[in-house]
Amino acid sequence: MDTKSWLILAAAVVVLTMGIAAVLLVRVIRARRLLLDAGIPLRNKALFWAAVIYTMSPVDLLPDPVYLDDIGFLLLALR
Repeated sequence: MDTKSWLILAAAVVVLTMGIAAVLLVRVIRARRLLLDAGIPLRNKALFWAAVIYTMSPVDLLPDPVYLDDIGFLLLALR
């Protein structure tokens, strides 16, 4: 593959990643709106946002290839 092909492939990956991030951002904003309207206690709202921030944070209890800590935190927040 020449340089032009690599640049096109890299641009496609960047565009795809940005599209996925935009979809996830819209879903998080909708979830926030639902949390505001549902009359959910402040403790549960804070736990939800802490789980979202922890999942996106580069600092983890376990290395990144192992997502058990992220999954566990999200399950705790959803409970």
